[in-house]
Amino acid sequence: MGSGRAGSWSRRRFVAAAAAALPLTACGTGSPPGSAPSASPPPADSPGSRTPSPRPSSRESGASGPRPLYLGTYTSAEGGGRGVGLASYDPRTGRVGPVGLLAEVADPSYLAVHPDGRTLYAVSEREEGAVTAVRLADRKVLGSRGTGGAGPCQVSVHPDGRWLLSANYASGSVAVHPIEASGAIGERTDVVTHSRPAPGPGQQGPHAHQFVTGPDPSTVLAVDLGTDTVYSYRLDPRGGTLEETGRARTRAGAGPRHLTFHPGGAYAYLANETDNTVAVCAWDGANGRLTVGDPQPTGTGAGTSYPAQFAVTADGAFAYLANRGHNSVTRYAVEEAGARLRLLDTVPVDGDFPRHLALSPDGRLLFTANQRSSTVSVFRVDASSGGLRLAGRPFASPVAVCALPL
Repeated sequence: MGSGRAGSWSRRRFVAAAAAALPLTACGTGSPPGSAPSASPPPADSPGSRTPSPRPSSRESGASGPRPLYLGTYTSAEGGGRGVGLASYDPRTGRVGPVGLLAEVADPSYLAVHPDGRTLYAVSEREEGAVTAVRLADRKVLGSRGTGGAGPCQVSVHPDGRWLLSANYASGSVAVHPIEASGAIGERTDVVTHSRPAPGPGQQGPHAHQFVTGPDPSTVLAVDLGTDTVYSYRLDPRGGTLEETGRARTRAGAGPRHLTFHPGGAYAYLANETDNTVAVCAWDGANGRLTVGDPQPTGTGAGTSYPAQFAVTADGAFAYLANRGHNSVTRYAVEEAGARLRLLDTVPVDGDFPRHLALSPDGRLLFTANQRSSTVSVFRVDASSGGLRLAGRPFASPVAVCALPL
């Protein structure tokens, strides 16, 4: 969700026109998969079409053939898609094939893939929120489970592949579901609502925006835009229950939205939607707690550009931030082993409202899902400088709010 919208969930912003004056929720990738489905998928709309069995990612195998690209949308928005979209992309050129349909899922605004690469998970960002599992080998929907809250806007898979973590924006809660051996989702094991501290300036209540695993897999973190807080929880590996272990506060009114860890694990980067800043956060692995650093600029100038989320290169040298209002990606150099972000420049996305960005597994490409222009932009990434160069004109994807390359 964006700032200035708290307290108006009854207007059903989650299914309103995606080109409204302010954004809905962010979307992003889940835990990096250890392997991915084979590319060159047949058109998903064709009867009986199947995707080959998973194979190692292009980074691991050196393969140069097409790879799968999964796309999130709002099915309830004017001009939205029919569910989770599926295209293919060339990992060397960035060229993208036609967009088809993986599976019909209601308002799948955020996507994640299981570490074994066999199952995709999508939120259904509706008042009665749900998460859905789709088997990638044959596009079979394995079922849905309620998240115990309203407007789930983010989902991630625990690195051990046994737990699904989701964040309910409208109800300000986070949920845990077990993942069965088949990839299907089991009954919810826990749901926690953020009742404290009090909402920040301009917010009517808690708004959980992200639920993700920390460097120590026993700790999971929930980013709440409404309470200006990042919550740390201990995840019981047997029962899937949550025990709060700490809270990290941003400055009042920051509106923290999305947290991304540096590969070294000692630092993380926080995108603050409401006050148009970012922060470097220090991670205390011994206690499972986060300390939020001073606010830093996004490079977009005065005003609020609704920064959405970070992506960090695998070598930890560069970080990228999507700026929805500014229609740009900010490029940072990462210094001092992750402790410092140095702003380099901002790069136009050639689209409107880049709500999500993601690096390809080999790090050669960066994708932005541009919600208002219903496009996805693809950039080539210079390995030495981190520079971004458009790989061609953005391609059409209905109300694009998530682009997940494998």
